[in-house]
Amino acid sequence: MKPVEQGVTGYDPSVVTQPAEQLRYALWLDWGTRVGLAVLVLVFLAYGVGLTTPHVPHSRLPEVWNLPVSEFLVATGLPTGWGWLAHAHRGDIANLIGIALLTGSSLLALLAMLPLYARRGDRIYVGLGLAQIAVLLLAASGVLTAGH
Repeated sequence: MKPVEQGVTGYDPSVVTQPAEQLRYALWLDWGTRVGLAVLVLVFLAYGVGLTTPHVPHSRLPEVWNLPVSEFLVATGLPTGWGWLAHAHRGDIANLIGIALLTGSSLLALLAMLPLYARRGDRIYVGLGLAQIAVLLLAASGVLTAGH
């Protein structure tokens, strides 16, 4: 048997093709993470240079940092769950917009693949995609939280 040279894999990566759904998923995930990261950076810069007013004034931060969550929420007047959306215009809360975009980019990528599967008649993949989307939405809804 002839020894294999180091670095030789036996196939030419330039001729490897990826299915359309993988390419579409990757494209949507790539753009979703880029947009989410850009929003995080822009919101942080706006907060850092003082273009936005924080919900919790900087002078109060040392006072509330060490509080347990329940006391922190009472002291700052912040809501739980998706209630942060009402305060998204505040500099210290607006970073959650970027986080939501980053975490939601996989949901958008899944939604973008469904038409490809439907056009091909892959009902099982459409069903699995819808099931994944339902699980992600259920998890994001907060309905299944425990101990709050």
